[in-house]
Amino acid sequence: MTRLGRSGVEVTPLGFGAAALGNLYRPVDDEQAGQAVRAAWQRGIRYFDTAPHYGLGLSERRLGAALRQYGRAGYTLSTKVGRRLDPADGTGDDLAHGFAVPATHRRVWDFSADGVRRTLEASLARLGLDRVDVVYLHDPDDHAEQAFREGYPALEKLRAEGVVGAIGAGMNQTAMLTRFVRDTDVDVVLCAGRYTLLDRSAGAELLPAAAEHGVSVVLGGVFNSGLLADPTPESTYDYGRVPPEMLERALRMKAVAERNGVTLRAAALAFAAAHPAVASVLTGPRSAPEVHDCAEQFTTSVPAEFWQELRESGLLPREEGPS
Repeated sequence: MTRLGRSGVEVTPLGFGAAALGNLYRPVDDEQAGQAVRAAWQRGIRYFDTAPHYGLGLSERRLGAALRQYGRAGYTLSTKVGRRLDPADGTGDDLAHGFAVPATHRRVWDFSADGVRRTLEASLARLGLDRVDVVYLHDPDDHAEQAFREGYPALEKLRAEGVVGAIGAGMNQTAMLTRFVRDTDVDVVLCAGRYTLLDRSAGAELLPAAAEHGVSVVLGGVFNSGLLADPTPESTYDYGRVPPEMLERALRMKAVAERNGVTLRAAALAFAAAHPAVASVLTGPRSAPEVHDCAEQFTTSVPAEFWQELRESGLLPREEGPS
């Protein structure tokens, strides 16, 4: 277990990202979702992350139900604020936002102090819990002024009141996360897709700044939404169609991994976990077999020869990655 910043909250090196439990891209039934969480518990995973955004609250409901059989002190749970869910009268589905669920609610951007508290209260009701351990400001890209002026102070107050143990921000970009690290007293930032074998942009400023300021980093999207798990022309890259040049690069990496007796998945996880600022790596399994595979890959030793060949072939800068 690793402590998040200066808080008392601890996370396991491998975490469970629950977006898939909200029917990300395609449906998952309740039984499959529950089995995935149980498999994670069996493999020693004790950090679980969700958000109202994931399936319009479905992920929170399923995760809360699955975790209810375990003692609340035995795991760490994070959720997010910034998207308030309001009931909607419309019909149809939520696939435009990536989730195969009925469009029963609409998302309202709200980083106000009142919005933060209301959103957290609604999350607790869906989870069926009286507390969460970590709360992130979720994707405040276009709402920076309100997030820093109102949202962050609201989280700081919740932490001071003991309502939550640790606070932070979660985004798919590095510039604003670096600002949170340098200009606020966050415990942790969640960075998705920006420190991977294919996109190492977080290594330039965010990770060094986090190490300097004693802020922990949780990494999500380490497979870049699928490409590094299994590179094919049908793979997704950062939630969209994979560019041909990125697919070619991933396939070359996969060939290097196979020559060195490991999978590209194991290498992607090892790369993400190796940075000293990283406290936990989130994967997003949608089934028990995927959980077991992630756990196996995470504990697989990646030989030094793999990293050496990546550098010699120009697929990884010489100064980056594990030694």
